[in-house]
Amino acid sequence: MTEDAAALLTAPLVRELAGSLGVRPTKQWGQNFVIDPNTVRKIVRLAGVGRRDSVVEVGPGLGSLTLPLLDAAAHVTAVEVDPRLAKQLPRTVGQLAPQLSDRLRVIQQDAMAVTELPDPQPVALVANLPYNVAVPVVLSFLARFPSLQRVLVMVQLEVAERLAAAPGSKVYGVPSVKAAWYADVRLADRVGRSVFWPAPNVDSGLVSMTRRDPPQTAASREDVFACVDAAFAARRKTLRAALAPWAGSPQESERIVRAAGVDPSLRGERLTIGQFAAISAQRIG
Repeated sequence: MTEDAAALLTAPLVRELAGSLGVRPTKQWGQNFVIDPNTVRKIVRLAGVGRRDSVVEVGPGLGSLTLPLLDAAAHVTAVEVDPRLAKQLPRTVGQLAPQLSDRLRVIQQDAMAVTELPDPQPVALVANLPYNVAVPVVLSFLARFPSLQRVLVMVQLEVAERLAAAPGSKVYGVPSVKAAWYADVRLADRVGRSVFWPAPNVDSGLVSMTRRDPPQTAASREDVFACVDAAFAARRKTLRAALAPWAGSPQESERIVRAAGVDPSLRGERLTIGQFAAISAQRIG
């Protein structure tokens, strides 16, 4: 932290601020506000945010995570869908950390509709994400903003485990494979329910992602993701059967899969993103 470190939001402050705004956390936007300063400090530390970094935060809410991010980073762009919270956030920062106000920019918009961000472009996405949109937000931001090199998000533990799952795991699925297209993904930590208000009925997890080059393939990302979707649409079927609609016939799917060096009797849950990329390349080849 800097010498003039930001004051952080405690549970009483969060409730007082919400009360003054007439805000009750809504299920519609999946709002659960973080009330534990130690948790937000841990998130910023695990995210590796440094003084030169520009960060994007999705769903800042009342600013629990925004304040320590501003303290650690050069710039923070906060994307908030709730107009009341978007309007209040600069005021909160101005009251608790006025020396950091010039580092913040707030965009009042649905994160799924964001296609541009102000300069400097973010190198990190750090957020406490609403459970109902966590996976599409992470994947869309990685797709739209190639400047992002790191992601550290707090999500429902089940979602965290799915994102970080390895091939062959019971929870390995479409989110696991698509996340692996962009990055090395791991479960960085687990978070209990008591750090939120209101407390959710599930535990949370911190997911860390470090961008890397996607697999080398002649297929586009859209081609590969269509193959992944087809394989998991019929999760219990073999690749020969599951990819038949995508390939045109069971015979053609078997030919394509074999040409990619993959056993067509396997199920999609056994394949790496590299193998899906190789299969997709054979189809267009």
